[in-house]
Amino acid sequence: MQLSKILAEIDVEISRLEQARDLLSGESDGSTKSTRKSKATVEVGSDGLKKKKKRNLSPEGRKRIAEAVKRRWALQKEAGK
Repeated sequence: MQLSKILAEIDVEISRLEQARDLLSGESDGSTKSTRKSKATVEVGSDGLKKKKKRNLSPEGRKRIAEAVKRRWALQKEAGK
């Protein structure tokens, strides 16, 4: 492989990584498709880092998830026999 081709591929990869970083940090320049934003709000902690606000689950939601997991386990147990 030629050195110039290797350098060009590295530059392309760097560009892709920078775009991914911008998307993850929310600093998009608008040239890409807009993505859905999380419903969780972002807060800045005392250390200066962004922290997501904790999302609470209702007791009904917790019960639905527990029942779904139990059904899944039962299906897996039956499939194993």
